[in-house]
This record gives sequence, structure tokens and C-alpha cells, in this order.
Amino acid sequence: MSDQGLKTILVVDDEPANITVLSGTLKDKYRVIVAKNGKQAIERIENVVTPDLILLDIMMPDMDGYELCSILKERPETKDIPIIFVSAMSEFHDEEKGLELGAIDYISKPFSPAIVLTRVRNILQLRDAQTHLEQYNKVLEERVAERTREVFVTQNITIHALASLAETRDNETGNHIRRTQYYVKTLATQLMKNGFHLDELNSENIDLMYRSAPLHDIGKVGIPDDILLKPGKLDTDEFKIMMTHASLGAQALMAAQAAVGKDQTSFLRYAREIAECHHEKWDGSGYPQGLKGEEIPISGRIMALADVYDALISERVYKPSFSHDKAKEIILEGKGKHFDPKVVDAFLQTESQFKTIAAEFKD
Repeated sequence: MSDQGLKTILVVDDEPANITVLSGTLKDKYRVIVAKNGKQAIERIENVVTPDLILLDIMMPDMDGYELCSILKERPETKDIPIIFVSAMSEFHDEEKGLELGAIDYISKPFSPAIVLTRVRNILQLRDAQTHLEQYNKVLEERVAERTREVFVTQNITIHALASLAETRDNETGNHIRRTQYYVKTLATQLMKNGFHLDELNSENIDLMYRSAPLHDIGKVGIPDDILLKPGKLDTDEFKIMMTHASLGAQALMAAQAAVGKDQTSFLRYAREIAECHHEKWDGSGYPQGLKGEEIPISGRIMALADVYDALISERVYKPSFSHDKAKEIILEGKGKHFDPKVVDAFLQTESQFKTIAAEFKD
């Protein structure tokens, strides 16, 4: 009978009689290779074939079964091979030692061929089931990872599509959404480094804020063109209407969040917070709710500074662009009034990064 496709059993024993009996017991169902000592067993594994299972004697000269078992379990390429100790040593502590070293079973001599075959068959079946499960889990993990990538890409496409929609209705924004996106990430990362809001600020949530930031002005799609595109300063009534863009954006994103489930770590949560709260002020004089201090979500406090800084350094129909130093001066004046003092400190620590971002995404 051809041994092609059969499982391979390595029998390691220094007694020729034992090798003969074990080989004779197994040869009809398995491919059998033999070794007379530990060194020879290692050579067989390295140069002939990696066995599916090893039947290992304990008492052998030079290298006993315990030592060989330890060596095989330390090597990545052999650590998962099932090992059954076969020995005349039947004391409890010998069996316990073998199992502690990583053996999967223990057969005492003299042994019954039927018992040997049953133990070998059961262990190989178990190993096959474990291998199948590992492969299945790997396929599942790959599918989950692929699905996660698809969701990530879909989220980003959705964000930028919506942000671009808002941008097309306000022809002055240019690269504003891109710059503010990076400002938000820079500030949030610095706050985390400074040890603030660590219950909220971690790499995962900062990435969600970064990806959500482009939606901060999504509510502008609900503002009439004669106000949104007015080439000049808004009057009091017009400004009141313009102020509603924060609530409009929050309502739209809240509806989207409700439709997909209220996952409190989702990018929609941060998108809603940023859209609604980026015009709130630290002293409570902002809109739409007049929130004060830490009542304002940290994402909104971060976006507030990012948005104002970019508005200051950008040219508008009603104002020239200011220099970085002038924008910095205005932000410092607003520390503890318009802006969270800790966010202002983070801004001062990352000035060079702000300048780099502004230059890289210049209109």
C-alpha cells in the first residue's frame, strides 16, 4: 500500500524491539519513520520530514526523551507537533513531568497495540480538528479585516462626499476642511501627550475625530444662498440664520447616527459633536446652546480653535488673511474666553506643525 497521503509518525526509541513492535503496529495506517536517539530524531525532522506525531521513549542515552521534548517545544517549527511519551516508567511524577514539558499523552510499557492505535488516531483527529479550526478562524479574520477596510473606505468616501457638498456651496472654503482636519489631529494628539482627557483621547478616537472633522460645516447646506454666498459682512438677522448651521448639521448627523445605531465610539458621534459644538465658547457666550467650559465636548473645543485659526490665516471677501503671529495673538487673547486654555497650550506647543499644515494645503 502506498504511503502517499498518509500521516507520518516518528518513533524514537533506543531499543530495536520496541521500534519493531511500534512500527509493525502503525505501518498499515501511517507512514512510519524511526530514530534510535534524540540527535537522530532531530536529524530526521530537519532533513527527512516533519512528522504529524511523535512516539517518544523517555530513557535513552545521551539525550533522554524529556530533553528532546523540551528542544522540540522551544522551536517554532516543531512546537505544535503532538508528542506521546512511551516508557516503562509509570510513576506519577514521570507522567506529570512529561505533560508539563508539553507532551499530549503518556503510554506505559508494556503497551497494547490496540491502545497505541486508538491514542494515535484520536490525537491526530484532534490535531486535524484544531488545524481546521485555526484555518477557519484565519479565513474569518481575513474576511472581518476586509470588511473593516471596506467600512473604513466607505466612511471616508461618505465624509468627503458630504464635506465636498458643503464646500461647493461655500466657494471660499478651498482647502479649509483639509487643513482643519490636520489641525484637529495635531491638537488632540498633543493634549493626549500632555496627559489630558485620557478617558477620551486615544489613538483610535483621535483618528475618528480626524476623519469626522471635515463634516463640521455640513449644516451649511441648509443655509440660503443669499446669506451663505453674500459678498460681505452679514447683518444681525442674516447672522442669526447663519448660526443655525451648527444645529442643522447636528440634526442631520444625529438622524444618520440613529439610523445605524448609537455606537458611542462611531465617527458619527464625533461628527455630530464637532458640527454642533465648534462655535461654542469656553466662557459660555457661543452658540447654539451656550455651553460653558467642560460642558462642551473635547472634540468641539478642539475644532473651535482649529476652525478659528484657519479662518484667521485665510483671505475672505470681508477680510485679508492674517499672519500666523497675528492669528496666534488673537487666539491668546481668547484663552479662557473663547478657547479652552489647555487647547490653547497645545496649540502653542504645536505651532510649527500648524505652519507646516497651512503651507502644505494652502489655497
